[in-house]
Amino acid sequence: MKKNAIYLFANWKMYLDYDESNILANALASEAKNFDKRIKMAIFPSALSFYPVAQVFRDVGIGIGAQNVYWVDKGGYTGEVSANMYKEAGCEYALVGHSERRHLFGESLEETEKKFEAVLAAGLTPVLCVGETSAEKKNGITERVVKNQLESALKKISWPKGKEIIIAYEPVWAIGTGDACDPEEAQKIQEIIKETVKKTVPKAGYVAALYGGSVDGKNIGAFLAKSAIDGVLVGGASAKLKSWLEIIKESVKK
Repeated sequence: MKKNAIYLFANWKMYLDYDESNILANALASEAKNFDKRIKMAIFPSALSFYPVAQVFRDVGIGIGAQNVYWVDKGGYTGEVSANMYKEAGCEYALVGHSERRHLFGESLEETEKKFEAVLAAGLTPVLCVGETSAEKKNGITERVVKNQLESALKKISWPKGKEIIIAYEPVWAIGTGDACDPEEAQKIQEIIKETVKKTVPKAGYVAALYGGSVDGKNIGAFLAKSAIDGVLVGGASAKLKSWLEIIKESVKK
């Protein structure tokens, strides 16, 4: 099935240092003219390399996003960077509620909600990440967990009418393990996500559902072949030019 838009979002996490980030950014920028027009690409570099990478991407049609934000604009919050500060530096998107923030750094549902509100208030497009752990999957509560994460972040939001909303389903057990979710299973969860979002935020425009978790050039086609999956959020494979270009190439074959 040909899609009108294919979301290819790259989370560089802490894989690349300052120089490595700039080298990869320049290499991608030089390839951008060859990308299919349907591709909506956004890169999420580290905070340290954010500004120079943003400058490289500014005029080549590649978006730029923050991996994490703080919900207070300014103040005595050592080590934090606010959504407004990222906006002033050229940011367009921000990840919110990534599983590594939730499970490695103990981010609560309440903190995720505050970050989501701050990102939206700053004029950025939030990318809300949801997903279950291996134990939750084994206990058969994936749907309950995902719905709870969605509703907790979205239920109090005053959403601009018609603005698109982006949700990334990233099962925790699939991230960085090489054990990707079965595409059919991902399709079912994305259908639940879209239905839940539309009920929780009736004014929202298109709900773009991304899949993340051990995505590579070999399996991306199977995910994008599913009607409810609009794109991918990729970690490690996006931090290497060869594997990311392979993903880009394979994404437009379906």
